[in-house]
Amino acid sequence: MIYRENGQFKTSYRSDQQIFPIAQDRWVMLALLLVAFVVVPLTASSYVFSAILIPVVILALAALGTNILIGYCGQISLGSGAFMAVGAYGAWNVIMRVPGMPLIGALLLGGVFAAIFGVLFGLPSLRVKGLYLAVTTLAAQFFADWMFYRVKWLTMDSPSISVTAPDVSVFGIALDSYASKYLFCLTLLVLLALACKNLVRSAIGREWMAIRDMDVAAAVIGIRPTYAKLTAFAVSSFIIGVAGALWGFFYLGSWEPAAFGLDMSLELLFMVIIGGLGSIMGNFIGAAFMVVLPILIRLGLPALGSVLGMQLGTAEAAHLELMLFGVLIVWFLIVEPHGLARLWSTGKQKLRLWPFPH
Repeated sequence: MIYRENGQFKTSYRSDQQIFPIAQDRWVMLALLLVAFVVVPLTASSYVFSAILIPVVILALAALGTNILIGYCGQISLGSGAFMAVGAYGAWNVIMRVPGMPLIGALLLGGVFAAIFGVLFGLPSLRVKGLYLAVTTLAAQFFADWMFYRVKWLTMDSPSISVTAPDVSVFGIALDSYASKYLFCLTLLVLLALACKNLVRSAIGREWMAIRDMDVAAAVIGIRPTYAKLTAFAVSSFIIGVAGALWGFFYLGSWEPAAFGLDMSLELLFMVIIGGLGSIMGNFIGAAFMVVLPILIRLGLPALGSVLGMQLGTAEAAHLELMLFGVLIVWFLIVEPHGLARLWSTGKQKLRLWPFPH
């Protein structure tokens, strides 16, 4: 009875094209933004910021870029970690080599470098697809590792290959506290998510989805596969590159190429699949699932061990944590193969009828 669009008439094209056409959705989203931007910074502890909030926000941004390529355009990629590395090292080089370079400019240039890198390794998508394309994007991962380990200029001749992010500020405000870092990353996430939401509803977004559903039929009706695929690689890599720079500057602080290895690419792929392919909301849910669930398992294992009368050592707890994490991922995919975002859509449909069954 509460969540219904009855009586909410759309009298203009603009109102009909709103991202949230139902007033209840707009109020809920406004409340969520109010909590995220005001309540959370005032109440969260340093541990919650560093272990949960900042990783979730940055990984949600990286998953957003991965979802553009895989979920909306149907191009399987295993090179997301490499795109993050290019963005991180690109932004770091710009801010270290250009005196007075603002942080936002460095982040955007890091994203541009990642976009160029992504387009180069997206060229094989014009000839191969599916698992063959996944293998070719995997080459980007190996090439990035080689490049950052061997080309000393990219790390400013650092003997340990490791680089350290400098102190940064935005508009004269130093980003030296967890709350300021969280708010900056969250602002970028909201802006880029809004841009992506509008992009996938535009002509280029419809071209991506047509290529994803059936590329031959899309070409027959006049869609250019080359343009659609390469723009998807460029947009996706740009967003992932910006997320990589944020990951290096605000989460890691100091990093080396191994921080953006194949594990990171697979983790982003899992986030997109668990959250929901082709869903903006799914990126947030998938990132939260992948970050929060291991922490909950880690906290719950001692209690589980005491209930079962077992004394778990550090090594046993680590192995059991990975096993439980894997089992839960498989269970969630069996229960809801379309991702957790589908549960959100199903719940909204049921609320439209509640409390009546039909």
